[in-house]
Amino acid sequence: MSTYKELLKQREDLEQQINEARTRELADAVAKVRNLIAEYGLTAEDVFPPVRARASANAGTKVAPKYRDPATGQTWTGRGKPPKWIADQDREKFAI
Repeated sequence: MSTYKELLKQREDLEQQINEARTRELADAVAKVRNLIAEYGLTAEDVFPPVRARASANAGTKVAPKYRDPATGQTWTGRGKPPKWIADQDREKFAI
């Protein structure tokens, strides 16, 4: 049975071997990528295209109200949670 110190030493040796193997393989991968880029005349934009904006063009724009409370004059666009004055009622009578 191995002692705690022996196991720690084995782990250190393995971690060093892992780091060395990773460094070698990364160097090989970078060399292959560079060769492919040179061979095909690629640019950074070809390999890494610019990120497109994910937000919609209309994001953040105001929406015209569709409903009005005749008692208070408050309005609602019809989006999101309905206000208490229109909740559970026929919305046609509040339409603007």
